Amino acid sequence: MNRTALILVAAGKGTRAGTSVPKQYQKIGNKTLLTHTLENLKKSHNFSKIRVVVSTNDPWIDDVLNELGLHGVTTLGGATRTKSVHSGLESLKNLGIDRVFIHDAARPFVTPALISDLNKALDSAEAAAPALPIADALKTRDGQSVDRDALRRVQTPQAFHFDTLYAAFQNHAQDESFADDIAVAHAAGMKIKFTEGRDENFKVTYPEDFAKAARMMDQNYIATGSGFDVHQFDMDSTDPLWLCGIPIDCGYSLLGHSDADAGLHALTDAILGAMCFGDIGDHFPPSDQKWKGASSDKFLRFAIEELSRRNGTLQHVDVTLICEKPKIKPHREAMRARISELCALPLSRVSVKATTTEKLGFTGRGEGLAAQASATVRFDG
Repeated sequence: MNRTALILVAAGKGTRAGTSVPKQYQKIGNKTLLTHTLENLKKSHNFSKIRVVVSTNDPWIDDVLNELGLHGVTTLGGATRTKSVHSGLESLKNLGIDRVFIHDAARPFVTPALISDLNKALDSAEAAAPALPIADALKTRDGQSVDRDALRRVQTPQAFHFDTLYAAFQNHAQDESFADDIAVAHAAGMKIKFTEGRDENFKVTYPEDFAKAARMMDQNYIATGSGFDVHQFDMDSTDPLWLCGIPIDCGYSLLGHSDADAGLHALTDAILGAMCFGDIGDHFPPSDQKWKGASSDKFLRFAIEELSRRNGTLQHVDVTLICEKPKIKPHREAMRARISELCALPLSRVSVKATTTEKLGFTGRGEGLAAQASATVRFDG
């Protein structure tokens, strides 16, 4: 097993936050920003060694570390971020460390998935960092356009093979200051991989960022999302009719770009809704030919995986099928079992039921069917 160390850079003054207290020691709720960051890092990975790089005469750090039960983990930083990281590396050089993660104290929203992605990237690269594409148009000060597709926003934690990074700092960063540690790796010619960044993994910098972080940290809550979908019958088709992940041989099917499984579509939208993450058409547009005929369980799995990335856990789902035909009762238990499997939920937390519109409307006329669903989700900040 790899011995992995964490270097947390916490020596900055954080003056852009607008207070006399460094931003890492400002409180969000009843905890400092640094405490939130350290707590999430400890939840995300079992680090063999931790080094918190602090400034000289720091009067706040002992209270934070004592609260977390961390002792003997500080090292003094330097005048620049590069010197501070170099100090952290020096404190670890004889401890048999295989990999090192370097993180900003002001990024409290690190997750296990973020760390896992970086660890996987290090299996085939010497350095790795999370990165995000740029959505806005970019201009120089004189109005010239910049190709945003060639650029990325790079976040921390940044991950490295320890010996390789230590050598890079020794050879390239003794007298020069770099924007981040990936820049040192680049100067040393190291192989770098970029993993998927997260919008929520932002750096708390300005006063308004503290308000945003406080809102995001209020995530120990239960949310309920709802979804609704309609599909027309294709009476000329002899393909199975797919509903809640189960094929039904009834002599007709449903019209749609994918397999038209209205039950799974409604459930997917319900989970996306609980996350406030758009709808199924945003992520799987019917204009995209690669989704033509696609099995709808792919859409549901995507929603479940995204929910996990956001520290959410699905608690209960309820699907109602609205139709005169086909008859749902003979297939209901198979539908429940399939949804239970796809959602990794106990069968006791999966409800599937059916109703009619008493011969009214398009469902009453047997022209198609509708499905509505609700999903209950628990978020753990």
